[in-house]
Amino acid sequence: MKTVILAMLSIFVQLRTSWRKFALFFALVLISPTVSTSFIFAQETVSASENTPKKRPKIGLVLSGGGARGFAHIGVLKVLEENKIPVDYVAGASMGGLVGALYATGRTPNEMERIIATLDWDTLLRGRTTFEALSYRRKEDRRNLPGAISLGGKGAKLNLPGSLNPGHEIGLALDRLMFSYGEKTDFDDLPIPFRVVATDLVNAETVVLKDGSLAQALRATMAIPGVFAPVELNGKILADGGILNNIPTDVAKQMGADIIIVVNIETQLGDRTALQDLVGILGQTFYVATIENSRRSLRQADFIIAPDLANYTTFDFTKGKKIVELGYQGAQPKISLLKNLALDEAEWNRHLAERRAKARPDVEIAPEFLAIEGAASEGAKSKIERELGGRYEDKPLDAPALEKDLTRLTGTERFDNIGYGKTVRADGETGLLVRVYDPVERTGRTTVLQVGADVNNSETDDVNFNARARLTFFDVGGEGHEWRNDFSIGSRTLLATEFFRPLGRGKFFAAPNAFYEDRKVNFYENGDRLAEFSFQTAQAGIDFGYATSRSSELRFGYSIGRQKAARRIGSPLFSELSGRVSFASLRWNYDTRDNSQIPKRGVETRNSLNYYFDAPGADRNFAQAESRINAFRPLGEKTIVFGFGAGGTTFGKPAPLFQQFAVGGLFSVGGYGTGEFRGGNYLNGGFGALRETFAAPPYIGGKLYLGGWYEAGSAFENFSQAKYRQSVSFGTLLETRIGPIFVGGSFAEGGRRKIYFSLGRFF
Repeated sequence: MKTVILAMLSIFVQLRTSWRKFALFFALVLISPTVSTSFIFAQETVSASENTPKKRPKIGLVLSGGGARGFAHIGVLKVLEENKIPVDYVAGASMGGLVGALYATGRTPNEMERIIATLDWDTLLRGRTTFEALSYRRKEDRRNLPGAISLGGKGAKLNLPGSLNPGHEIGLALDRLMFSYGEKTDFDDLPIPFRVVATDLVNAETVVLKDGSLAQALRATMAIPGVFAPVELNGKILADGGILNNIPTDVAKQMGADIIIVVNIETQLGDRTALQDLVGILGQTFYVATIENSRRSLRQADFIIAPDLANYTTFDFTKGKKIVELGYQGAQPKISLLKNLALDEAEWNRHLAERRAKARPDVEIAPEFLAIEGAASEGAKSKIERELGGRYEDKPLDAPALEKDLTRLTGTERFDNIGYGKTVRADGETGLLVRVYDPVERTGRTTVLQVGADVNNSETDDVNFNARARLTFFDVGGEGHEWRNDFSIGSRTLLATEFFRPLGRGKFFAAPNAFYEDRKVNFYENGDRLAEFSFQTAQAGIDFGYATSRSSELRFGYSIGRQKAARRIGSPLFSELSGRVSFASLRWNYDTRDNSQIPKRGVETRNSLNYYFDAPGADRNFAQAESRINAFRPLGEKTIVFGFGAGGTTFGKPAPLFQQFAVGGLFSVGGYGTGEFRGGNYLNGGFGALRETFAAPPYIGGKLYLGGWYEAGSAFENFSQAKYRQSVSFGTLLETRIGPIFVGGSFAEGGRRKIYFSLGRFF
C-alpha cells in the first residue's frame, strides 16, 4: 500500500495543477485496486516519454550440430542478413558452434563460405601425421606397418588410442581462425555475444562455455567421440556438445533472448527402409537416443529453419558449396514469418557498425617470449623448446611455419595434438603460447606397440601371411634413446632388436642390433616351382650413423652371424648349406614421399654397399652393391604417374646362394613367380599410372584407384647372358585403415600370367 501511495504522490507532482487528470487517476485506483505497481510505472514511462522509439525484442540464434551438414547454417545467415534481421545472441553445438563462433567474431557469411572452401578437409580429417612430416625413424615405422593398430602407455600398461583422429590438424585451423581473440576472452564482449556447449564425459552433463580460449572451446564442442579426441578444459574431459544438447535453446534464453530462431540441420529419423543393415540400425539407434532432447529444445523455439539436407551426410565435408546453397534455399520460405523482426536501413547500418566496432582485426604480432603449457614432463617441454626456441621470438609471427613445426613435433610420436595462441603477460609483453592438448597419460607415454599384418599371393598354393608387431621403448637410458623390437610370425619368422643411442645432442648415433630370420625361398625351372627352401639367418652387429635430415639417413656398420639353407618341400636341388657370414656395410636411404604406400609425389631411394669377409658357399671375399628408386608425381588432381628402377651387382664375381639377387613378382616382372630368376647381378624397372575413381572419408578409409604399369627385368651372372623379360600389370587399389588392398593381375610373354591379392603394403 505504501508503494501505491508513493507512486500516486509522484504522479501528482508531475501532473501539478491538472486536477482533472489527477481525479481520473484516483478514480482508476479506486475502481481497480488490483492494478500492479509495474503497470503504474509503465504508464508513467509512456506518459513521460511519448516520443521514445519502441524497444525491439532481442533475437537469439541457435545453430545445431550435424557435421558437414552444418555448412547450411552459412546459407541461412546469408538470408537473415539480406533481409536485415539482426542477431543479438548466438548459441551453438558442434559444427553449429564453429559457424556460430565465426559469425560472432565478425565474419560475414561470404567470408565464412570462402573459409570452408579453402580448408583442406582431407588433411583436417585424416587422423594421422602426414608421412612427409614424420621424423626419419617414424617413417621407418610407417613403412614397416602401413596400417598398424597402435597401443601406447608406460611399461606393460598399454591402451588403444582414444580416437581415430587426435584433432591436431583441425585444432590448428581453429587456432588460426581465432588467434586474434587470445586466451582470455569474455564471449559476451564479442561482436555478438556467444555461447557454445560441450559434454562433460565424467559427470554426464552439459557444460556451457562462455569465456577463455575460443579455439579451445571449439575444439571441445567438435570432439565427436571416437572420431576426435576429447579435450581437457578447466579440469573436465569434454566432448561434442551435441551429445546432450545439440540444439541449445535454453542457453540462448539464459543469455537474454526474447525470440529464438533455431536452425536445425540434424539428420532425421529414417523409416523402415533405413533398418536394412547394421550401419542403418546403429545410426537410427543413435538418433533415437538423442531425439527427445532435441524435441524438448525445439519446443522452446519461436521459429525453426530446417533445410532439406536428406542427400547429404555428416561427413560430406567436400560438398560445402552445395550444402550452403541448400541452407539458403531452406531459409527463404521463412522470411515472410520473420519480416516483422527486420530493421529499416538506418537501424541495420547502425547495428552492423556496432558489431564491426567490437571485432578484432587480424594483426601481426612479434612475440617476445615462448610459453609452453600442458607438457607433462620436462623432457616433453625441452623437446618443444629445442624445436621452436629462438625461431619465433622477436620477429613477426610466421603462422604457416609454426604450424608446420608443430605438426613435425607430432611426427616424433611423442605428441598427438599441439596448438598455439596469443597470450599477454602482466607487464604487457606479448607472448606466443604453445599448448599440448594431450592428456597427461599421453604425454608421459614411453612405450608404443604397433600391430598389423600383411597378406599376399600370386598362386593358390603360394600364399604368404604374416602377423607382425613392432614394440618400441622410448628414453631407455636417456632422452632420445630408443629400444626397438620387431616380431613376425607366419610365412616369415622374424625376431629383431635395435638400440638407438644418439651421440650427444647432434645427429650422430650408434645402433647395436641383432636378429633371427627364417624365410621361405622358392626355386623354379622353366616356370615350374621345383622346391621351397628355408633360409635362416642369425646375426648381430653395430651401426654408426648420421641422421642427415627428416628424409635421409647414412649408416656404416659391421655384422657377423650364421646362415643356413634347408629344403622344406620339393626336389633336393642342393644339399644343406650353412656357415658363418660377416660383412661391413655402407647404407644411404632417402625418402621425400608424401605417403608410405600410395604417394602422390616424392622420391624414395635405398642404396647399399657391402663387403663380405665370409659367406656360406663363398671361397673368397667379395663386394656387392644394390640401388632402388621409386619416383611419383601428380598429373592433374586425380592421376598419379610413377616410375621405378633397381639394380645390383657382385662386380663380376659369382654370388653365393644367400647373396644372390632375385627377379620376379609384383613390380619385378609380375607375370613370373616371386624370385623366379636368380643371379649375381640384376636390373629391373618400369613405369605406370594410378587414377583415383572414388574417395571415402579419410577417417573411414581412403581412395580407390585403378592402375596399370609396364615392367621389365632380368637376373644374370654377366651382362652378355642377360635375358630381359617383360610384363604388363593392372589392378584396383584401395586405401584402408589397415593398409592398402590390391587386387590385380600380370601378363608376360608366352602366355604367362599371375593373379595377385595383397593386404598391408603395395609399393
